[in-house]
Amino acid sequence: MTKQKYSKEVRERAVRMVREHQPDHPSEWVTTQSVAAKLGCTPQTLHNWVRKAQVEAGQRECLTVSELDRMKTLERENRELRQANEILRKASAYFAEADLGRRFKP
Repeated sequence: MTKQKYSKEVRERAVRMVREHQPDHPSEWVTTQSVAAKLGCTPQTLHNWVRKAQVEAGQRECLTVSELDRMKTLERENRELRQANEILRKASAYFAEADLGRRFKP
């Protein structure tokens, strides 16, 4: 099974079609299935695009892609700083014991 890539324009058009045809159908999922059949993509893929567009537009409570990227960057930086602090703490303990003429106990 190969993964088909859709251009940004196609995704935006598909989301716009779902929004425009929503009043013609009883639910968003039925609208999504109808539009997906016309475009040749799976309904779940189109559903994901619609949800992502709603988040980016502020219509749905969730973190945006840029916020998720920022959070991932901050978490990575936090992890690296914790590791650096642990290394510095151990080095400090080692040199403090060395100054006192004792052996280091790991």
